[in-house]
Amino acid sequence: MGNDLFIVIIGCGRLGSHLANNLSRTGHAVVVVDSKEEALGNLSAEYSGFRVQGDATELAVLKQAKADKADVVIATTRDDNVNLMVVQVARKVFSVARVLARVFDPSRKPIYRQLGVESICPTSMAGDVFLETIAIPGSLGDQG
Repeated sequence: MGNDLFIVIIGCGRLGSHLANNLSRTGHAVVVVDSKEEALGNLSAEYSGFRVQGDATELAVLKQAKADKADVVIATTRDDNVNLMVVQVARKVFSVARVLARVFDPSRKPIYRQLGVESICPTSMAGDVFLETIAIPGSLGDQG
C-alpha cells in the first residue's frame, strides 16, 4: 500500500480513531466522520486529516467528507446495517473503488461478500485466536 491514498473513515470510536491516526501518520489523506462530536476527540494531537461531524447515512455528510474523491471508504461503526449501507452508497453513488466494512455478526459475512463488500469480522477473528490459543498453549507469548 502506497501512502498517497485518500481514505474516508466512518466512525471514530476506538477502531476508527486507531485507523485514522495510523493512516494519517503514514502520510495518507484521511477524513473521519462521526455523528458524535465528542468521538472526534479520540483522534491524536498528531492527526493531520479532516474531521466531519454528522450522520454518514446522509448523502450531504458523505459529500462533505468528499467521498466522491476517496480511494477507500472504511465503515467502522458499531452498527452492521449502517456500515453496509454507507459502503454501498460509497460504491454505487460515489464510485469508490474499494470499500471495507466492519461486521460484528459472522452470519452476515456471506451477504457482504455477495454484495462485493470486503468485510472484517472482529467476532470471528477473536474466536479464531481463542481457538488457536487453546490448541497451542502459550502461543500468544507476550501478546496475551
